[in-house]
Amino acid sequence: MVRGKTVISRIENTTSRQVTFSKRRSGLFKKAKELAILCDAQVGVLVFSSTGRLYDYSNSSVRSVIERYQQIKDGQQLMSASTEAKFWQAEAERLKQQLHNLEGSQRQLLAHDLSGLEWNDLKSLENQLETSLHNVRLKKDKIMVEQIQELRKKENIMHRENMELHSEFNMIRQDSVNFQRKVYGKQDVNGGQGSSVTQNTNTPDDADEIRLELSQPQVPDEKPEAAA
Repeated sequence: MVRGKTVISRIENTTSRQVTFSKRRSGLFKKAKELAILCDAQVGVLVFSSTGRLYDYSNSSVRSVIERYQQIKDGQQLMSASTEAKFWQAEAERLKQQLHNLEGSQRQLLAHDLSGLEWNDLKSLENQLETSLHNVRLKKDKIMVEQIQELRKKENIMHRENMELHSEFNMIRQDSVNFQRKVYGKQDVNGGQGSSVTQNTNTPDDADEIRLELSQPQVPDEKPEAAA
């Protein structure tokens, strides 16, 4: 019969929990003893129960195991700090050397420090410069093409807007002409009122030509004629 898998969780029943603790503690100490005998190892086990009671096992001495553990732990911390300091020091030296190489390459690209270069080095530098110049030109041409395309798009947009404004202007002018025709056409139909109004209506130029003159008052004669 296959045993079911034991669920690892806290045992709620106090009596069962105490029994299980006693059995598992005895088994743990037994395994520790076997490990010390079979492998010639120094083993120390400390167990505190839920009530605070201490149970320990060691094949030599619990104190000696604790002291040895503390010494090795402190030594590992010191060694770890020293190792970390050496690592960062080496990393700083590597970055410093890399920076020096980059500065030298930059000076060579600017033709400021070519004294220690041989023919192969100069040829390689020339190829690098030609490649860089080619890439710069390609990038410049690409930017110019993009700018030209953008300007053409703006030109097309402005042309469409201009055509739309021109069409709106023509529509407004046509509406005005149609309105004038309707107004004057109705006046002609209504018994020639349009013509009379047109004849009697003076334009600003005709108004300037009209001149009003005041007649002189007639003064009566002082000596009346004798009666016939």
